[in-house]
Amino acid sequence: MTLEGIYTPLVTPLNEDGSFNTDNLADQIEYLIEKGVHGLISGGSTGENYAQTVAERLDLAHFTVEQTKGRVPVIIGTGAMRTEDSIALAEGAREMGADALLLGTPPYSVPTEHENALNALKIDRAADLPIILYNYPGRMGVEMGEEFLNRVGRSKNVIGIKESSGDINRVHLLARDYPHIQMSCGMDDQALEFFAWGARSWICAGSNFLPEEHVYLYETCVVNGDFVKGRKIMSAMMPLMRVLEQGGKFIQAVKHGTTIAGVPTGPMRPPLKSLNKDEKRELEQVIRVLKTTIAQIKAGN
Repeated sequence: MTLEGIYTPLVTPLNEDGSFNTDNLADQIEYLIEKGVHGLISGGSTGENYAQTVAERLDLAHFTVEQTKGRVPVIIGTGAMRTEDSIALAEGAREMGADALLLGTPPYSVPTEHENALNALKIDRAADLPIILYNYPGRMGVEMGEEFLNRVGRSKNVIGIKESSGDINRVHLLARDYPHIQMSCGMDDQALEFFAWGARSWICAGSNFLPEEHVYLYETCVVNGDFVKGRKIMSAMMPLMRVLEQGGKFIQAVKHGTTIAGVPTGPMRPPLKSLNKDEKRELEQVIRVLKTTIAQIKAGN
């Protein structure tokens, strides 16, 4: 499996009572495919997987696979505190015909690299699907370091890694020492740097509501190799990245963004609460300026 393009970790549309709104999820999937994203991820943290049961996550994943109908790859997140839950998600992904797994470190347990590698390989054996590793030490407590990568990277199924550490030295390490593991940008404000170092994909929550702009940066840098224009596009996107990455209300901002884009995705499950009026106004202004600026870049102004 080749990781090429923009992969959207889907938000989970909810009704006011916290139940799933599958009609709006179908609308969101259709909107993203129409706008040109290259793949979808079900069951990531952007989809509030931490607030869902395994059965609920499997239901959402199955709905996503069925709705997508093979038009783009669907990757299923297996992140969970219990290995048994991750295995159930991985086996379910295989049975429903998903294309790959997104495999993170079990949060809170703080495993050693050796323990983490054995855990990942156990999940790998359960599904025998392509795997994109997910390195996010800020949420998981530990990093997928060299000992981990050396052991897990021997599996033919480990084809990529979503790198979300924020440490640019990790980008250098992956590009130079692990070229057989495809590097995917998982830190939105570093997308340009990832592309410059050879990444050909970007797993980005902001593409839930600005898919065309994210695709445009990918096409400019990766397909056309135009990093002069790429810097202009990334500069226009940076205020959004600051809101998403440093604003402290990541999922809330993404969900409000989808509402602005015309696909309401509802509230969050507890403990999260929606943006307040001032935060909504700030995000709306950032999006307006971003869209206007990138439209001008496209027009050659």
